[in-house]
Amino acid sequence: MESALREPPGLLAAGGDLSSERLLAAYERGVFPWYSAQQPILWWSPDPRMVLIPQEFNCSRSLRKTLRNGPYTTRVDHDFGATIRACAAPRRSGPDTWLNADMIASYEQLHAQGYGHSVETYDAGVLAGGVYGLQLGRVFFGESMFSIGRDASKVALARLVEECLARDIQVIDCQVASDHLASLGAREVSRSHFAALLLRYARRLPRGSWAIGVA
Repeated sequence: MESALREPPGLLAAGGDLSSERLLAAYERGVFPWYSAQQPILWWSPDPRMVLIPQEFNCSRSLRKTLRNGPYTTRVDHDFGATIRACAAPRRSGPDTWLNADMIASYEQLHAQGYGHSVETYDAGVLAGGVYGLQLGRVFFGESMFSIGRDASKVALARLVEECLARDIQVIDCQVASDHLASLGAREVSRSHFAALLLRYARRLPRGSWAIGVA
């Protein structure tokens, strides 16, 4: 999930396009696009890579309390478009989001093809947080998350982990390290180790909407 890639290590290439075929081929190889306005499309593969193994998710006592007693409900693939646009909205702190109109359109196309998925958190029916990404076989590539309500993105992540466990997804790609993700159980692995995980688990087999349940 996106974070500040402030140094050259991890930048592999510039240019190309955001077609579904190119994006899927990139993700299969552990490469993802991330760039700012007025830049060419930049393709990244950071080393080390942060991943979350679903069984290692650290659900804190406070988060368990929120899940049990909080105001939130969660849904999957109910409103992918609203979720990705909320992730693209300007943040109160930090740089502008990298999600531009072309990126949004490309990921919405992947969602229509059965690769893109969203997990949404609602507070009294209003979207309060969420996460979106891509599923290739038994790997979920987390792209971005947002939170308007307190702990709403953590609630979405907890539901994502639940979905991954139910669907035998072995790895959640978090892209680059952050203290926040580490506190939730994510850890760094080498690029070569991540590539081995992709060879073992990533398959370009669209599964359709998560909203219809586990086959």
